Amino acid sequence: MYLLIVTGMSGAGKTLALRSMEELGFYCVDNLPSPMLAEFVKMCESAVPPIEKAAVTIDSRESLLSHNSRSVVAEIKKLKIPYDVLFLDARKDVLKKRYNETRRRHPLGVAGEADSGVDSEVVYLGDLRDIATRTIDTSDISSRDFSKMMVKILPEFSEKEMSLIVSSFGFKRGVPVDADFVIDMRFCDNPFYYEDMRPLSGLDKKVFDFVMEQPFVKEYLDGLRTNILKMIPLFEQQEKHILRICFGCTGGRHRSVAAAEAFAESMRRAGQAVRVFHRDLITEEEDISARFHKES
Repeated sequence: MYLLIVTGMSGAGKTLALRSMEELGFYCVDNLPSPMLAEFVKMCESAVPPIEKAAVTIDSRESLLSHNSRSVVAEIKKLKIPYDVLFLDARKDVLKKRYNETRRRHPLGVAGEADSGVDSEVVYLGDLRDIATRTIDTSDISSRDFSKMMVKILPEFSEKEMSLIVSSFGFKRGVPVDADFVIDMRFCDNPFYYEDMRPLSGLDKKVFDFVMEQPFVKEYLDGLRTNILKMIPLFEQQEKHILRICFGCTGGRHRSVAAAEAFAESMRRAGQAVRVFHRDLITEEEDISARFHKES
């Protein structure tokens, strides 16, 4: 049996994650008290037929049962089956906005208000964050895209060989908090300022070639590939099996996308398992379209 434990900040998308996993065939339980983990596993294993993959959420609501985060971690580490811990996070301003918009009570907030709740939760969840197999920043992931994101990452949890997740993003929407490496591509000339390339993206050959033919880009990416390949065995020795390399540019549609695609392909040729995720590709397209439609 395999168990995925979903934890993280309230408002970061744990309910959406659980719903996505249920659609993928996981047996899911929300807000399972940590002392019940071992018994839950026994129930799954003794089911007819046995449940092979399950997912549960465990989070700051444990505090309502007088469980501190260290005791929660201790219960998780008692498990004798393969498991992973997925920590969902988001920027503080995003979490507070989500709570204020929905008028929900925050479980750790003074009188249920979001400001103090988010700050208290960051402290409470520190120990759980430290044991997470993977941390994901959902600040700029819409509810409609959540299932697609989970499909991309879920296969990685059962793999014990190193997997690379190569992504692109726009600095103007914030750096992904789950990045292991952040690669800044803003030293390149920006295709956005060329009218014929503005509506395109780094997935289009014209933009891709424009970025890759600029000074130092190929040398830069070749050096990065060489260093990452040397570092992978060292990460594996530390029991790290997922490495996220994030390429950023201003908007996350042109330079970062082209660089991420080129780097991912070079790592595939080197024999590495690679998944690619372009965080802001569509959002930036919508922003550009709205901006220039308004100006015209």
